Amino acid sequence: MLLLSVQSIFAQAPKKIIVENADYSDVNQELMPDALLLTGNVKVNHDGVVLTCNKAYFFQKENYLKAFGNVQLVQGDTLYLNSKYAEYNGNLKKAFATGDAVMTSPDATLQTDTINFDRNVQQVFYNSKGTIINKDNTLVSKSGRYYVTEKKFQFLTEVTLTNPKYVVKSNHLDYYSNSGHTYLFGPSTITSKANYIYTEKGFYDTKKNLAHFLRRSYIKYDDRLIEGDSLYYNRNTEFASATRNVKITDSINRGVVKGHYAEVYKLKDSMFVTKRAVAINFVENDSVYIHGKKLMVTGKEGERILRAYNNVRFFKVDMSGKCDSIHSNSKTALTKLIGNPILWNGESQITGDVMHLIGDNNTKKIDSLKVLNNTFMVSRDTLGTGFNQVKGLNLFGKFKDGKLHDVDVIKNTEVLYYMRNDAQELIGINKNVSSKINLILENNAVETISFFNKVDGDIYPEADLPENARKLRGLVWRGDERIRSKDDIFTAEENEMNDKLIKEGKDEQAKENVPMKVRKETLDYDKKKPATKASTKTNTKAKK
Repeated sequence: MLLLSVQSIFAQAPKKIIVENADYSDVNQELMPDALLLTGNVKVNHDGVVLTCNKAYFFQKENYLKAFGNVQLVQGDTLYLNSKYAEYNGNLKKAFATGDAVMTSPDATLQTDTINFDRNVQQVFYNSKGTIINKDNTLVSKSGRYYVTEKKFQFLTEVTLTNPKYVVKSNHLDYYSNSGHTYLFGPSTITSKANYIYTEKGFYDTKKNLAHFLRRSYIKYDDRLIEGDSLYYNRNTEFASATRNVKITDSINRGVVKGHYAEVYKLKDSMFVTKRAVAINFVENDSVYIHGKKLMVTGKEGERILRAYNNVRFFKVDMSGKCDSIHSNSKTALTKLIGNPILWNGESQITGDVMHLIGDNNTKKIDSLKVLNNTFMVSRDTLGTGFNQVKGLNLFGKFKDGKLHDVDVIKNTEVLYYMRNDAQELIGINKNVSSKINLILENNAVETISFFNKVDGDIYPEADLPENARKLRGLVWRGDERIRSKDDIFTAEENEMNDKLIKEGKDEQAKENVPMKVRKETLDYDKKKPATKASTKTNTKAKK
């Protein structure tokens, strides 16, 4: 046991600094007590590190060296440290370099006033303004640390990374010089001509221009803001995808699109949104909510087209509806309700084979409604159990202050209407046919009805018109389907999914923010692409 202990002590004893060359050596106790003075082409070696300089004081007992003029410390092919002055402690295996200090690794160069190198943990650190330059980026910070083995720079105060295409600013940034991979932690920004990005936890591949942002992140363009719990971004193609609690705001067109998954193709002026997707457009001091399983928005500002697919529902105060899909063109101000359309305006239910809502690009208001083929307009009698019904081939309506006001129904028109006096007493049931009917609505209720050409019918006392004659052929009342609020546009399953994802997002935000886990592609970068060996550096000239 004693022998093993002695062997262990000797095995851990510090290695001595070896002087391999000096043009002249001397001892001068008055000038430098207990030191060996080395001058001219000085070269020493210590445990794999080679140090060269113009002049050195070597304290053999302390295993310590002070080096002057054109100092260069070399560790294999992984690190070169140049300065005007340096100190090296062989017992502690630590170096200190100052005076135009420059550290060069295979992938980057650090320039600063003072550099410390701890060989035990293979770390370089500095506490004065430093500049790191490599092929792709320039980084400037007040302090930093370089992990030699990982080829990682870590900055914890005011770091700026400058790339030809963007500028990154953060107070906590890890930069891997070989791969160009950057990890951001805490409030961080990425600014470019194309956009502005904010994140509090993110990854950025500066070589491939690919990114992943995780906490309180957003991408802001001139006309669009993209938010989500998780954002992926490709700067080369200006493609972004967002997952969970996604919100895309169009500042120019006053619109918002929400969902839990989105893809945005900036160069194509298009976006795709799904998972409880909803488009919210602000019209006439009101909001129009459009929901479909899939939403697509394409085209430049002023020429945007909104498409909604599969079980589309929409809601606006005083108006709502359903159809299979929607196609809305901002340039023509035309919105097509496609496939089994139904519209509720006030208390009226309107159906037909083809339905178009037409806007006015000047006033930015809904202007008119067009319903073609098999038009049916129905509302409940306000006090009874019957239905007021208007039937015809086509319907053309005009809006006033956002409400349907003037309606023409033409060709083969039929009417069944419960007529009441000012006291709301039923005075008869008007049932007739004509070639055209005009309705004037006030506050979403019929104010007057006018009949034109070939009018045939009469006003019947209630007792004279049997129940089976009080419904026009084709009447289908769908009041139970009516969408009465913006929440009604979603299914129960969609709301359940939404609640779950919102909770997941809140739970994630409530957790302590910790740095992102380093990716396998970062750790394995040199396995796929061997590191380039640094070329031999010429000693920096400096005065003694």
